[in-house]
Amino acid sequence: MGPEVAEFEKNFSDFLGGEVISVASGTDALRLSCLALNIGPGDEVLVPANTFIASILGICELGAQPVPVDVDPKTYLMDLTDADRRINSKTKGIIPVHLYGQTLDMDALMDFAQSHKLFLIEDACQAHGAEWNGKKAGTFAQAGCFSFFPSKNLGAFGDGGAIVVNDYDLAKKLRLLRNYGSTQKYIHEIPGTNSRLDSIQATILRIKLDFLEEWNNRRFRVACQYSEGLKGNVSITSPSFDPSLSKNHVFNLFVVQCEYRDQLQKFLTDRGIQTGIHYPIPIHLHKAFASWGYSEGTCPIAENLSKRILSLPMFPEITDKQINTVINAIKEFKIYE
Repeated sequence: MGPEVAEFEKNFSDFLGGEVISVASGTDALRLSCLALNIGPGDEVLVPANTFIASILGICELGAQPVPVDVDPKTYLMDLTDADRRINSKTKGIIPVHLYGQTLDMDALMDFAQSHKLFLIEDACQAHGAEWNGKKAGTFAQAGCFSFFPSKNLGAFGDGGAIVVNDYDLAKKLRLLRNYGSTQKYIHEIPGTNSRLDSIQATILRIKLDFLEEWNNRRFRVACQYSEGLKGNVSITSPSFDPSLSKNHVFNLFVVQCEYRDQLQKFLTDRGIQTGIHYPIPIHLHKAFASWGYSEGTCPIAENLSKRILSLPMFPEITDKQINTVINAIKEFKIYE
């Protein structure tokens, strides 16, 4: 809570175009946003089935019910048509995820939330600097949530997070919640918690913020190189994006689809190429949430994708030689199908 934190909050606020409240992690950003918007027992919140578990933990901790929504097979993002089918009298909000760094259609999402009188929290934890029609991801909704985990486009050297809002009262409440319900030492206005960004992490983030746009541009160029190099490969489906809209997708991850995903992953691993799966189990099928009562078939597109998706190496410093090594290895894989 020192001057380094205040300076980073100001710089990130200027970058995004909204008031930033830093917290200890992206998970806390989502949880405290739900808490500030009075989510609790008996409430239901729509969430995409294909996302990291942190997207829903805050909902669960507050006693509310996450409701999984299927995703678009090309963009991997929340399908609003399916979301509409899952609304009932208990539905209080929606938490879309700008997954892998790609912005959702925020015009459609805002209309959807407003027409159903739902609160809207953007999970922008993988989308630092991404834009929709010139406006930064995370700045459309009542609250936008960011993670500064080291693997993010803007990453600290440890955990960290932030919430961006455009409402004075909500910002005040979040500042109280993150610091024991207090703005003055030993004077507590509401029950709060300890979720503060460390000064050393704030300093690192402030310095790295100056390079974020350059790094995002490099990620986009890498994505274009991958897509061009894998074009025509019948065993691979590259992610769908418009190469003329370099701000809509900042490619925290480059995620392809392959019917022989597990074999391809082993093939690449054997050649020294590390890959990942984001994510191998849709949220509603985790053992941790068996009590929800969902089964296979609830979100068939997300369930099918979980068996096909594979994240290729993606980081700003990756070289053309390394990119071509990955592409050529995937081309060789056709021989082993």
